[in-house]
Amino acid sequence: MKQQRQYPKVMISPKAERSVKNGHPWIYGEEIRKTEGEPHNGGLVDVFAGNAYMGTGFYNSASKITVRLISRNANDVFDARFWRRRVEYAINYRRTVMPGKDFSCCRLIHGEADQMPGLTVDRYGGILSVQIACLGMELIKDTIYRALWDVLTEMGETVIGIYERNDLALRLREGLTEYKGWYLSDGISAPESAVTEICENGIRYLVDVENGQKTGFFLDQKYNRAAVARISKGKKVLDCFTHTGSFGLNAAFGGAEHVTCVDVSQTAIDMAKENAIRNGLDGKMDFLCEDVFDLLTKLAEQKCRDYDFIILDPPAFTKSRQTVHAASRGYKEINLKAMKLLPRGGYLATCSCSHFMTDEMFRKMLSSAAKDAAVSLRQIEARQQAPDHPILWNVPETDYLKFYIFQVV
Repeated sequence: MKQQRQYPKVMISPKAERSVKNGHPWIYGEEIRKTEGEPHNGGLVDVFAGNAYMGTGFYNSASKITVRLISRNANDVFDARFWRRRVEYAINYRRTVMPGKDFSCCRLIHGEADQMPGLTVDRYGGILSVQIACLGMELIKDTIYRALWDVLTEMGETVIGIYERNDLALRLREGLTEYKGWYLSDGISAPESAVTEICENGIRYLVDVENGQKTGFFLDQKYNRAAVARISKGKKVLDCFTHTGSFGLNAAFGGAEHVTCVDVSQTAIDMAKENAIRNGLDGKMDFLCEDVFDLLTKLAEQKCRDYDFIILDPPAFTKSRQTVHAASRGYKEINLKAMKLLPRGGYLATCSCSHFMTDEMFRKMLSSAAKDAAVSLRQIEARQQAPDHPILWNVPETDYLKFYIFQVV
């Protein structure tokens, strides 16, 4: 028997009804036809299409995404036990797809893909680094954090602190403030340092959860970096947009003859050097603080043939549909130049981390670049983000990383 509904109602348009029936959890403000009761920002509402119950979600009139569904089961009770089950489900999934040592350094919760909208939790050994971009989730964070701590501890995993990296501008659209710092509560204290060491693919890194990119480190490329390592033996590698050197380090670890890492940020280059030294790989690596576009242009003009493996891991060139065509030109420019720099039989690893640059668009861009460079691409691997960043087919926004390795012939 269904429980008596206790939440305000939101009536949605036929367009939103189709979207929800197709499995998408977002309802935009423009798709809401009327409300009954008094929904308050951060609270729960029931969503209806006509007389049909569609689900329950967090409401926020300040956000373009006004309702984020968390359940489609009318019998769910949204108490601490409900959220603990969600956390257990997410963590058990990671233990399956990221077994062994990989579980000690992975994404534990990936927002909508784990039915916890706007919540990101990354694990770096004993430190959990968290970002929240949903008001409703912010209001129940104490419950979520306690569940994370308890579930991991009961599994025999060590947790020493939870760091909140809520310094992202996206929070402002939700009516939330930006901040960062250790989360403190009964039984949950702060370690002495926000810097910890992780090991990924046999390579050790220092991760700064307070000041590092995103939550501290880019975990989604873990297995793509391993794929690069597998084919790097004996190669002379140019790692572009190296950031902290992760692809270059994997190439060197995989037996590359020499690796040159390039990034426009001196801070990133300094960190990459430190990581090379930490792993005893500095003898086969050098580092350049230069703009990658300018460097590739200069190398092309010099008719450079020093590299037989080029890696392109740029930041997202677009974060909206309005700029995706301009971004495509940027992606084509760097890929075209890389293809021209490589000898026949050389290797190219290339990727895009923008959801708006779809796989179809990315492949079309690569084909166009190859045509202009008068080369053919022999595909070795087509990959995506690691499975701790799961893709829900009914939520396209969860599908964002495209990664290809080619031989240029």
